Amino acid sequence: MRHDAELVAETRGWFARAAHDLRAGEIDLGAGPPLTTDVVYHAQQAAEKAMKGFLTWHSQPFRKTHNLTEIGGLCTTIDASLDPLLRRAATLTAYAWKYRYPGEPEEPPLEEAEAALALAREVYDAILARLPKEVGS
Repeated sequence: MRHDAELVAETRGWFARAAHDLRAGEIDLGAGPPLTTDVVYHAQQAAEKAMKGFLTWHSQPFRKTHNLTEIGGLCTTIDASLDPLLRRAATLTAYAWKYRYPGEPEEPPLEEAEAALALAREVYDAILARLPKEVGS
């Protein structure tokens, strides 16, 4: 079935940016020493963009926010099977600002950064699997 080319392109754009954040997180993990503050930030951004891509595909409006609880809630009104995963992913929300500014804790531990990036990848893969193949190509 053919889909609206403009909608496919807009949705693809969200997933391309999410994939970019996942790649940046992997590169930051491989740095010596690993740049864990950047890894967790990119993890949050990747999950956020994948969710917003899902909402875009389903023509579900959303406001400008980094709150993954809010964005995930909108996603689960479309597909309730995402609820357990997106509830876990909501923990990534704080990485949109935590560790980014002076006065915050210096750096998350490596294990925390690895877990955050793995969770973001899980969100990305699970959401993309629920969309037509042409969105991910």
